[in-house]
Amino acid sequence: MNKRPIAVTAIAWLLIAAGLFGSAVHLREVVFAQPFHFRDLWIPAVDLLLPVAFGTFILLGRGWARWLAVAFIAFHVAISFFDSWQKGAIHAVLLALIAFGLFGSEARLYFERRKQMAH
Repeated sequence: MNKRPIAVTAIAWLLIAAGLFGSAVHLREVVFAQPFHFRDLWIPAVDLLLPVAFGTFILLGRGWARWLAVAFIAFHVAISFFDSWQKGAIHAVLLALIAFGLFGSEARLYFERRKQMAH
């Protein structure tokens, strides 16, 4: 049996929850903005779809999803520094913890075994 490491499960669910929460926050900002523009809806859509998709595919054992999740969070680190250095620092620490959880030895073995089982 190829049991999923707890860190991988926790990170996947964290991504799903962050996607739902982030989308709700940004959707609220967009809907109540004056004037309202439909083109601004892409931000909550991206905040919902990408992390939820990455988390779901990480739960399914797809290795590519962990790479994209880390890239997505790295993007958030970069844009967070434009807002404040504190937000950037928090995102950078989260990036390091998530990368360690998704690419540590247990996780690496899990994703390698899942890949071998698929072939």
